[in-house]
Amino acid sequence: MYAIIVTGGKQYKVQTGDVLFVEKLEAEEGAEVKFESVLAVGEEGAVKFGAPTVEGASVAAKVVKNGKGKKLNIITYRPKKGSVRRMGHRQPYTKVEITAINA
Repeated sequence: MYAIIVTGGKQYKVQTGDVLFVEKLEAEEGAEVKFESVLAVGEEGAVKFGAPTVEGASVAAKVVKNGKGKKLNIITYRPKKGSVRRMGHRQPYTKVEITAINA
């Protein structure tokens, strides 16, 4: 069985046991998280779509860890001015493991 969920403005196709890196959630390590916005739930040959979400469907997940991604180096350059600006960015994420899909 699989489901399509929305979190952090992105859509993910998940199955039980999957490990995902999603946008940072306000949850501690080891906590249970429930995703209520489920767009579709299905298995082989039988798919149920919502308009916009499936009524009563949810996906349960366990927070494995919170962290930051790899560092991105951003360079802003202005030609003929001798101006260079260097910035760095590390996107925060939450690593979750899908434990159950409730249709």
